[in-house]
Amino acid sequence: MRFLVPYHLDEHRPELDAPVTPDEVITADLPEVADPWTRMAVIYEAVAEKVAASVRKGERPVVVSGDCTTSLGVVAGLQRAGVDPAIVWFDAHGDVQTLETSASGYLGGMPLRMLTGYGRHLIADRIGLRDIAEERAVLVDGRDLDPPEAEFLRTARISHRTVADLGDLPDGPIYLHLDCDVVDPGDLPGLLFPALDGPSLQAVSGAVRAIVDSGRVAAFGLACTWRDDQGAADRMRPLVDTV
Repeated sequence: MRFLVPYHLDEHRPELDAPVTPDEVITADLPEVADPWTRMAVIYEAVAEKVAASVRKGERPVVVSGDCTTSLGVVAGLQRAGVDPAIVWFDAHGDVQTLETSASGYLGGMPLRMLTGYGRHLIADRIGLRDIAEERAVLVDGRDLDPPEAEFLRTARISHRTVADLGDLPDGPIYLHLDCDVVDPGDLPGLLFPALDGPSLQAVSGAVRAIVDSGRVAAFGLACTWRDDQGAADRMRPLVDTV
């Protein structure tokens, strides 16, 4: 089952240029409040319900959205369906910021940290998301790290690896997450947060396919962190079609 969640954080983007033809588009009636966490929790509750229902039917859901925070809903949905996933997180950025450390305040820079226990009151407690142990999370090719992220990863039990050297992955089912900006911007046009000196699209595709071929991927999340109509969706479509 392929789901499209046409949001960037709590901003509805109905024309999101996605590299899939979805089976279902997930939207939600958002409360008219200023707090983005409250609004995002409504979206991710809807995502969690759809993912859980898909997994219970024996499917491997593919969830495409405009940023990485949708992963909170995907993992909550897996857990509701009785799946306790490890996380393999392809991203040029660490996504391990906190409200206290982020210089920009960008909420999309925090989801991997939140999946492993930070700020439970923000989203996790609202949607029933349980913490993933740090040692069951792998960050792949996070190379554009702010100093607080680099410092955190030096002591955290999150593994930090490259596309070329994934090594052994955690045991059990996997939530496989791909932020498209892990790809070198020379291979993928229009990225919102390009990070130089990254792996090629071919290398990323090969690594993703190898993980999928292991038979352990319980759900796949794709963050289309790009400007629409720049050609990135067409370039990513062959990879997504193999998942």
